[in-house]
Amino acid sequence: MIRRLKEVGAVKFGEFVLSSGQRSNVYIDVKHACTYPDILKLIAELMGEEAKDIDFDKIACIELGGVPIAVALSLKLEKPVVIFRKHKKEYGVKDDCIGVVNPGEKFVVVEDVTTTGKSALSVVERVEKRGGRVVAILSVVDRGANLKNLKSILKLDDIISKPS
Repeated sequence: MIRRLKEVGAVKFGEFVLSSGQRSNVYIDVKHACTYPDILKLIAELMGEEAKDIDFDKIACIELGGVPIAVALSLKLEKPVVIFRKHKKEYGVKDDCIGVVNPGEKFVVVEDVTTTGKSALSVVERVEKRGGRVVAILSVVDRGANLKNLKSILKLDDIISKPS
């Protein structure tokens, strides 16, 4: 997986400001990697393995990075998806949620890269506000977030230390 991420240019070295505001000399572009069907399929397979022993009803994510991952995992596990917008829309039904959270439902939150966990925790908060319960967070890359119930496919240190 790491080799393939590097092949498609999803691992970049330089000076970057992350969405968290932190600075890093490594950028992992999982959104870009997900444009390759073989990588997206592999992510779904590996996340499916991480999720196999978790009892849950639905998958939740936040736009944009989590969407292809959530949909791929949904197809693999045949579980419904709930997508949260970063911001509530001001037209149509004026909501920040696509899909349904029913009281008592158990969720797995997925995301592409977890640095501080802010995005994942935003989803957790919104699921819980609607009466659902988050039982796990699955991330493709963990950049060192210290989140309860976080499982990841890759750790930043593994990506950096593995030769191309």
